[in-house]
Amino acid sequence: MTERKPYPSDLTDAQWALIEPVLTAWKAAHPSVSGHEGNYALRGIVNAIRYQGRTGVQWDYLPHDLPPKGATYYFAKWRDDGTDKTIHDLLRWHLREQKKRLADPSLVVLDTQSVHVAAGFPPKRPAGTSPRRCRAANEAWP
Repeated sequence: MTERKPYPSDLTDAQWALIEPVLTAWKAAHPSVSGHEGNYALRGIVNAIRYQGRTGVQWDYLPHDLPPKGATYYFAKWRDDGTDKTIHDLLRWHLREQKKRLADPSLVVLDTQSVHVAAGFPPKRPAGTSPRRCRAANEAWP
């Protein structure tokens, strides 16, 4: 079988080296009830999940050289038990260390306008005004 041409969303060898131990340990801790090992490599499954996430293509429309939708059931399992968060943290820490930063951010900057907007607060009005008073005053004005 020939090697497939990699997609831009595929894991690099360095990324795979970081997460392979996590996924191998996860697979060892979650053996198949039937003892079936699976037909697809974990790296191929992760590449299929990343391809779908990056392109937004429907699962049924994954390219034929990636594992099919049925093989990507790991996505839901990893999401539910937090394995995806562990992988995300590993990759983020690795990237931050490459850029000569601490693994965890030491400072977060928030401005109050962003916090208000994110929390869904209504915009501020001048003290003592309300929409009714403003409309009534505007209608009465000649």
